[in-house]
Amino acid sequence: MGLMDFIKGELIEIIEWTDDSRDTLSYRWPDQDKEIKNGAQLIVRESQCAQFVYLGQFADTFGAGKHTLATQNIPVMSTIAGWKYGFNSPYKADVYYLNTRLFTGNKWGTSNPVMLRDADFGIVRVRAFGTFDFKIVDPKVFLKEVAGSDNHFRLDEFADTMRSRIVSLFSEAIGKAKVPVLDLAARYSEVGEAILPIINAACVAKYGIEFASFILENVSVPPEVEAAIDKRSSMAAVGNLNDYVKYQMAEGLGNGTGGGPGGAAAEMAMGFGMAQQMMNQPGGIFAQGATAPAAPAPVTPAAPQMLNPAQIAQQLGVAEADVLATLETGELKGKKIGTQWRISPDALAEFLKH
Repeated sequence: MGLMDFIKGELIEIIEWTDDSRDTLSYRWPDQDKEIKNGAQLIVRESQCAQFVYLGQFADTFGAGKHTLATQNIPVMSTIAGWKYGFNSPYKADVYYLNTRLFTGNKWGTSNPVMLRDADFGIVRVRAFGTFDFKIVDPKVFLKEVAGSDNHFRLDEFADTMRSRIVSLFSEAIGKAKVPVLDLAARYSEVGEAILPIINAACVAKYGIEFASFILENVSVPPEVEAAIDKRSSMAAVGNLNDYVKYQMAEGLGNGTGGGPGGAAAEMAMGFGMAQQMMNQPGGIFAQGATAPAAPAPVTPAAPQMLNPAQIAQQLGVAEADVLATLETGELKGKKIGTQWRISPDALAEFLKH
């Protein structure tokens, strides 16, 4: 082998990378410590881009196609190297290939609860997970902030590197979007679409990647918040709380569940009211012209039994809190002695008539 053949064998004439994997994000082309020949051919396939790094600085970026590496085609590197009038000698440079296709179905999730400020519940902790699709749109930023000088940067390394960053971006996006927790738990796809532009605004500039989709698959809150959501839903389904309490009380009396001291007192109060109406009707016991029966010996009536909210709730099958709420609104009349409510049978009967 002659000297020229030896020299030729030590120079790089063609640079290309055939990606046979599905998980490579960036790949440093192995130059085997050889120099690139002036006029060498660079081949970049579809869904690839090539980034030159010269003396530790980012130089020219090449998209899909066949490129001749001459002075006029590498202006950034020529400026860095000071090739004011061009060059004819070989040179050393690092070439990174980046995969610019769309990477789909990547999983993300919060390892710890995220603290959010919510209009309905105040400060609340949520856990969330889902999937996202992304692609590299700025090779220089991606190499600098994510892949670094890794010779072969894969998708699993990206997941480890970006998981906490994505969760941080999600938290910031949720805070800026001011999406209530109730909406997070009900409209996953809409929420994902709403925060996608907010996340992209940060990701493109910070990491050189762009999300094509960001999907929430599940959002969970602590058990006590779930209980509050369930109670709020139940109240919304009932509608007017006072009407609901009246209905429950009336149902309790009609079904005979109002037995016992409280129920008997309420029924007695209603009976007294019905008797009064019968006596005042035409043809009734005290109708005009009728002789009233002799008055019996006066008997001092016993004081009506006063009821407390717990008795009413127990006998009529409603929650004590609902009875208390009705007392607070004034629809059910009662007396408050200290911190305790007392309700007369007459007041209960009057309440049930409305």
